[in-house]
Parts: sequence; C-alpha cells; structure tokens
Amino acid sequence: MANQPHRTEDLQQASFLIILVVVSLLMAVIVYPFAQPLLWAALVAIMFQPLYRNLLRRLRGRRNPAAGLSLLVIFFVVMVPAAWVASMVLEQALVLVATLQQQPLDLAALFDAVYTNLPNVAQEAVDRSGWADIAMVQTRLQELLTESAGMIATQAVSIGSGALGFLLSFGVGLYVMFFLLRDGERIGRTVLCAVPVERSIADRLASRFLGIVRATIKGTGVVAVVQGVLGTVTLMIAGVPSALLFGVIMAIFALVPVIGSGAVWVPAGIWLLISGETWQGLFVLLTGFFVISSADNVLRPILVGRDTGIPDWIILITTLGGISLVGFSGIVLGPLVAGLFLASWSILREQRDEDEEAQRQDGILIDAAGHSTASTAAD
Repeated sequence: MANQPHRTEDLQQASFLIILVVVSLLMAVIVYPFAQPLLWAALVAIMFQPLYRNLLRRLRGRRNPAAGLSLLVIFFVVMVPAAWVASMVLEQALVLVATLQQQPLDLAALFDAVYTNLPNVAQEAVDRSGWADIAMVQTRLQELLTESAGMIATQAVSIGSGALGFLLSFGVGLYVMFFLLRDGERIGRTVLCAVPVERSIADRLASRFLGIVRATIKGTGVVAVVQGVLGTVTLMIAGVPSALLFGVIMAIFALVPVIGSGAVWVPAGIWLLISGETWQGLFVLLTGFFVISSADNVLRPILVGRDTGIPDWIILITTLGGISLVGFSGIVLGPLVAGLFLASWSILREQRDEDEEAQRQDGILIDAAGHSTASTAAD
C-alpha cells in the first residue's frame, strides 16, 4: 500500500500532461486561421523592438504611449508604402499583359535576327534541338498570356471579395503587434521559464532564434528591397516598360539563394540587346553585375554583422518548400525553421561535448585523488 500514493501522483501527472497536449492542440487549431498575421506581427515586433525601447526612454517609461507611437511609425513608414507599391504593381501587371495580348511579340523576327548571326555549328545544334519551330513557341506564349491575364484578374477579384477577411487579419496583426512591442520581452522570459527544457538550452535557442530573425529580415529582406529599388531605377533609365513590376519581381528573386535578382536583369539586358537597344542593354547588364549584385556583399555585413551559419543550399530548399506549403510567408518561415533546426542540433552537440569534457575532468580528479591516497599510504 506504500506505493499507492506514488502511483496516484504518477497517474495525475500523466493525466495533466495529456490535458496539456490536448488543450495546446485545440489552441493551435483555433489560432491557425490567423497564423500568418500572427507570424508577421511577431517578426515585425522583434525587428522594431529597438525603436520601442528608444521611444520608451524618451517617454520616461510609459509603455502604452511608446508602443502606440511605435505602431504608428511602423504603419505609416512600412505598411502604407508597401500597400501603395502593391497596388501599382498590380496595375502595371494588368497593363503589361493587356499590351502583350493586343501587340504580340514577333518572336519569329527576333529569332531570325539572332539565328542568322550564329555560327554554322550553333545553327545546326538549334535545328537538331527543335527550337527552330517558332510558331509553336508563339502559340504557347499567347496561351500563357491569356492564362496570366485570367489569373491576375481572378486574384484581383478574390482580393476584393475577401476584403473583410483581409481587414480582419490585418487588424488582428496590428492589435497583437501592439502587445508584442509592449510586452514582448516579458512574454519571452515567461515562455523560457515555462518551456520544459533546461534553462541554459532554452536561452541558447532564444538567442539563436533572435539572431536568425535578424539575419533573415535585415540581412535578406532589406537587401532584397534595396536590390529591387536599384533594379527598378535601372530599368526605368533603360526605358523598360512596367519597371516597377519587374523591380518587385527582382526583389522576390533576390530572396531566393542561387537564383537571385539576376533572374530578371540578365534576361532584360539580353532582350534589350536583341531588340537593337545596345546601350540600354549594356547599361542594364553592367549595372546589374557591378551595382545590383554587389549590394548583397556590401549591405549584408553592415546589417547583420555575422553569418547565420545556414548553407545556401538549405536556405534554397527551405525557402521553396515554405512557399509551396504556406505561400509568400514561406520566404521567411522556411529559413527560420532551417535555422532553428540547425541551431537545435548544434546545441545538442555542444551539450554532448560539455558532458564529455566534464566526465574527463572528473576522471582526472579521481585519478589525482587516487594517486594522492596511494602516496600517503606508502609514506
């Protein structure tokens, strides 16, 4: 009967853990419709925490006004310009597709201009590959343009019809962001104390997580925006239509390792050269190579200060996987998960190394104590 209280306590503890897991899963299911706005609210709150602290010092410790003022700055400096750019990009995309539908590209003439300047060996290779059938390519391009126009129009209509849901998610994100700015550090400390992990490991994970967020948002997001702006200005100078649209596409590609912004400015420069606009094409290619591509090497060390320790091939896979899983938010979520995955395994390895070193030191002390005892007995 002596073991009965222990069995009762074990049963109660197991029951409590089951209840905790079930309630946590239910909470996750309920919050899931607002997962993306909550994710972005948390990331923005982390990035603008220095702004909040600065305002908190200026307002003499008044947390609510400091958080409210920080939220206003974020809204008017970041969100309003982003919404304006998005509307301009959508408008340019519709105009570009409509123009290409009304005035189709004469691929045959462009192909003949390039094909006649190729050496005989290259012409024979093109003939064998089947790329000389320009009529088929032209037909497929027109079908693609028709599908693109329909897709863009459908997305615009869906955005308009889902305006209430968008406004609700946007409002929830702003509301949560206010409290994360104000109470983020306290919430973080509470979570670290409550999580069922050794405190030193939890502190390391939190530190790595903040470093990864900083590197992902500042070192990747800001650099991508800068490359997009530089690309937009370059294409505008070269006279490329819908330069803002292509600049935004350039910024999106800049977020993906290996591919980068060159996926836009290289074809644009080559297209200008083929079209006979020689100086514009050379200007785009040279500016892209020496200015746009160099922005990453110049700005990333300044903004981040250190590497994330995540290989580019892992970032590429997780970014593409995140996009396929959760949409645009996967651009940030994928590298974050990859960083936490690598950080967790790295911490596990560090813990093992520390344990092995502690055992080695204990063995040395035991041997030293044994030798000391033996020498005392011999004396």
